[in-house]
Amino acid sequence: MRTWRVGTFSMGASLLFLGIFLLLSQLFGMDLMHVMISWWPIILIVLGIEILVFLFLSRQEKPFLKYDFLSIFFVGIIGTIGIGFAILSSTGIMDKMDNVLKREERTIDLPSLEKQLSDEVKRVVVDTGHYPLTIEGTSTKEMTMFGTYRALLGKKETLLTNAEEYVSIHEKGDTIYVKVKGLPNEVAGPFDRYADLSATLLVPSDVKLEVNGNDNSITLKPRTLISDWTIDQTSHLSVQLPNSSDVKVTATEIQDFQGNREKWQMTEEPHSEVPVIKLGTFQTGKGEHNLTITNSYQLSFSTVD
Repeated sequence: MRTWRVGTFSMGASLLFLGIFLLLSQLFGMDLMHVMISWWPIILIVLGIEILVFLFLSRQEKPFLKYDFLSIFFVGIIGTIGIGFAILSSTGIMDKMDNVLKREERTIDLPSLEKQLSDEVKRVVVDTGHYPLTIEGTSTKEMTMFGTYRALLGKKETLLTNAEEYVSIHEKGDTIYVKVKGLPNEVAGPFDRYADLSATLLVPSDVKLEVNGNDNSITLKPRTLISDWTIDQTSHLSVQLPNSSDVKVTATEIQDFQGNREKWQMTEEPHSEVPVIKLGTFQTGKGEHNLTITNSYQLSFSTVD
């Protein structure tokens, strides 16, 4: 007569259900991690049913349970793994790991910034933060910022939902202060992620502009400039100035100049090993307005029709 050892049926049923769930996950594209989290309670149900059935079918007055400890041990390991997955899922770590494994490099539009400037605003001060920036003049009395950012993102992940997350604006008196913030980065082992952005800022041409480049690359397109602009401390500054402008360009402390030198008046540092432009000037029209460039490692200058 065979002896029924509790645990044998549970182990077989556990393997059967696990195999069914894994098969369904392959056939219907179910998330394997969610399968491992959700299926394990069946083990406890099957083991409880097995014990109740044994007690019900036993003809002994005081039935004595006999356990297959090897099977119980195996079932316990599977159950422990399932409980571990459930605990990690409740802390959010599993979702985080799931997103990390599914990350891909994506380029997404920045949430656009639009701010109407009042007549009291006469000056805009820009801090570019750690990113390159394109600055263009506009004839409207509105400041706009748009562009794209690139990052490793999971399907459910987003870095930015509004413009305030990547740029801050403060108005004080007749001046607006604009600062480009750093994008969210992660430096925690397997969750390491770096994000970068490329943005364009439109500034009214009749408002004074002061830019701190923080040794970043800046592209400047003043268009019809009818105010004074100052650009300081850039690694590379590209300027495209219309021939129809009435602008006097003054550049100081430039180590590398790219452009038509014949149209410039330049004074270089006489005793420097690397030629440094101590002072350079260029003028279009009557030069009624000023574009001042200081402390730029490389200056690329061109005029456009």
